[in-house]
Amino acid sequence: MDAQELIAKYSPFIKRNLLILSLGALGMIFFTYGLIGLFLGNQSASEDIVFESSQEQDSQKDKTIFIDIEGAVVNPGLYKLSYDARIQDALVAAGGLSSEADREYIAKNINLATKLTDGGKIYIPIKGETESIKGIIGIKGGTADGAININTGSQTQLEELPGIGPVTAQKIISGRPYTSIDELLNKKIVGSKVYEQIKERISVY
Repeated sequence: MDAQELIAKYSPFIKRNLLILSLGALGMIFFTYGLIGLFLGNQSASEDIVFESSQEQDSQKDKTIFIDIEGAVVNPGLYKLSYDARIQDALVAAGGLSSEADREYIAKNINLATKLTDGGKIYIPIKGETESIKGIIGIKGGTADGAININTGSQTQLEELPGIGPVTAQKIISGRPYTSIDELLNKKIVGSKVYEQIKERISVY
């Protein structure tokens, strides 16, 4: 059967269903273009996301901070560390704890996993220093004027401050180190009312 005979045979069918066949053909064309557009769009979006993520990570890696670490470490001083450094990293940079360090106190009160902030200060106490400072006081973690050192004060000592309970005392310890007492407000560890009650009774040195 040649082409003319085929056309003649199916011509009536095509005429009767011309509209349906035309719509079906258009539908297939739109469906095909839609699949192609969806595939290309997803591929482009995926590439953009990966690019931005990679760029952000590279930017973070370039950031550095400066930390002052003093007290019972082998090499006290100012150190340049990566932006995501922890207290443990600062101790390593300073050569580790010296033989005079109060290791028991450090184990109980200093969280080595605490993330550091630029311009921060860490003080590592010497044996006996946390119990008494030149015989003036005998309160662990205190200072010569009787104020509580929020960088070295124990959980029990912090709870003695007005408005400070066990939960808030633990938040203070977890938020160490502090470079000023104002950071208790800035880090939202205590409210303004409690801060006003304790600001004259606390210190960072």
